[in-house]
Amino acid sequence: MNQSPPKSTFSTCPHDCPSACAVEVHFYPHGDIRRLNGAKENTYTAGVVCAKVARYPERLYHPERLINPLRRVGAKGEGRFEEISWDEALDLTAQKFLAAEAEFGAESIWPYYYAGTMGQVQRDSIHRLRHAKGYSRQFDSFCTNMAWTGFIAGTGRLAGPDPREMALSDQIVIWGTNPVATQVNVMTHVVAARKKRGARIIVVDVYETETMKQADIGLVLKPGTDAALACAIMHVLFRDGHADRDYLKAYTDCPEEFEAHLETRTPEWAASITGLEAVRIEEVAALIGETKKTFFRLGYGFTRQRNGAVAMHAAASIACVTGCWQYEGGGAFHNNGAIYQLNKEMIEATSLKDTKVRALDQSMIGRILTGNEDALLGGPPVKAMLIQNTNPVSVAPEQELVKKGFAREDLFTVVHEQFLTETAKMADIVLPATQFLEHDDIYKGGGHQYLSLGPKAVEPPEGPKENIFVINEIAKRVDSKSHPGFEMSAREHIEWMLQKSGYGTLSDLEAEKWRDLQPDFETSHFLNGFAHADGKFRFRPDWGNTAAPNKPDGETVFGPFADMPEFPDQWDAIELADREHPFRLATSPARSFLNSTFNETQTSLKKEGRPEAWIRPDDAASFGIEDGAKVEMGNARGVVTLHARHVETVARGTLISEGIWPNAAFEDGRGINTLTGADPVAPYGGAAFHDTAVWIRLAERE
Repeated sequence: MNQSPPKSTFSTCPHDCPSACAVEVHFYPHGDIRRLNGAKENTYTAGVVCAKVARYPERLYHPERLINPLRRVGAKGEGRFEEISWDEALDLTAQKFLAAEAEFGAESIWPYYYAGTMGQVQRDSIHRLRHAKGYSRQFDSFCTNMAWTGFIAGTGRLAGPDPREMALSDQIVIWGTNPVATQVNVMTHVVAARKKRGARIIVVDVYETETMKQADIGLVLKPGTDAALACAIMHVLFRDGHADRDYLKAYTDCPEEFEAHLETRTPEWAASITGLEAVRIEEVAALIGETKKTFFRLGYGFTRQRNGAVAMHAAASIACVTGCWQYEGGGAFHNNGAIYQLNKEMIEATSLKDTKVRALDQSMIGRILTGNEDALLGGPPVKAMLIQNTNPVSVAPEQELVKKGFAREDLFTVVHEQFLTETAKMADIVLPATQFLEHDDIYKGGGHQYLSLGPKAVEPPEGPKENIFVINEIAKRVDSKSHPGFEMSAREHIEWMLQKSGYGTLSDLEAEKWRDLQPDFETSHFLNGFAHADGKFRFRPDWGNTAAPNKPDGETVFGPFADMPEFPDQWDAIELADREHPFRLATSPARSFLNSTFNETQTSLKKEGRPEAWIRPDDAASFGIEDGAKVEMGNARGVVTLHARHVETVARGTLISEGIWPNAAFEDGRGINTLTGADPVAPYGGAAFHDTAVWIRLAERE
């Protein structure tokens, strides 16, 4: 007699989002998944999950999902393939990898990945193959470098107050992030503070986001000018007696020198840079000074500028001037990455890592694949790739170069994917991948403090395989160094990692579902001292020696490092507008997409409408651009075609384009990252996705 399927189970959302939501998975009687919702018992998720994940069955049962391995039979990018068996696909992959290694060396093979899943096992096992074979390493630079470096420059550690303390705040400053669209759980706790405590919500961003619409005060400033606003706020705090001088003396490195530095950073000075009115800056500064239980929730968006690390450091510094770190419901939070301390030897084979093997910058993939010697770091050309959990032909900057590189006939590309993405269409071999409800994994939440289990909920269709299957099977075929991790299942990896990290057993975590790892109040608020050797928050950071998690090997620094300011300050390292490129473009996240994930579902596409450039009506009038008109945006990197949308709530000279749409949604297949640059940002790299100077004009009529 067949056993009836369960009515519900639990899991964790795997997608590239700091919330890593604990979810409840509900089934139809026949066993298919019906819907997902946030786990009510989890005190961070608190029963809330974003709409795109709530409707996950639309993605799981999508008719265009990849089911069988494919081999290219047409031209690259044409999308013509024939079905083959898994053994044929894996054997051919190994054959091509071994041939490239024999002719050009192991570094000519580049396993390439990112955060399509945040699962510790399924995402990061690709490193086990990389390290065991000596394939080229990857320098991760898409997302976090500027934000994490800027935060750690001050605090010394990527951690902070319990994010659930937002519900205990009297004032929350949401800076450079749009959690209504990207981290819905932030708003759960923020709104709780408003309802229970009458807390004030202040939002800082470059346009009126959905989050700003819910705020009491919204500050719309020009992209790349956040440090100027932060400095002016701190100027007022010192000037008007709101600086906590006892706290500054005990916990910061050079408060007197910093105060002297800020004497000329007045609201009027900042107004001329940010586009804000000086009186608005004065108003917000006074509210921050008068409200001790102020919680600064610092996002990623405002750091995706060429001065992003400086901007993050400046915004985090405000909490030290007021001393709000001392209070429950106060302080500054960005990410809790440092609290987890996971032993991932079995997953990543870290003992086999050779730092002499080059680490290629993932953002510079276009330059790398088109043979740029500097980007190749003096090594051989990349002749073969394995790609998991990312879609560089859509999401990487300098898209024209990326496409040109993937079109090389001498480049053998294997893409392990859930859908036939833009990158999969450029592949020689496409392997179908499971989705998160079809395999086991474990997750850590950067935006909170839980280590969360994501057990397999349903069987996948016949065909798709989990990431570690692909890694382990390729390893067998390319004669990798013996490592026990290649013989382990996902559950065995989780068990080993938990025990070696001091977190008990898998059965323990299955019973708990998630583990709360938030440090105690004093540690979380740095009341025992900040994480630098002297215990002080650094207003004067040592940029060349900041212990950033993504810092490359050695003492490498990038970009105009020598020009970085000594103290928090406006730093015009950004891609400034000029006569030829009078606008600055921010490519902000869309509510219904997550990078290029979910842009294949009809509900998400319908909700977002079409690719648009948001522009102020007065700016548009100068170029004869009517609302809804077809326009072209461009710079030296390329041109994209989309439609104009008139909005009042962006700064003068600013354009907003929300979402990474499928390239096919644009004319000629040129997506928005055609316009973005890959040049590494000071001090430790990263791509400035929201820092782009462009021109805009009416498209030629057909």
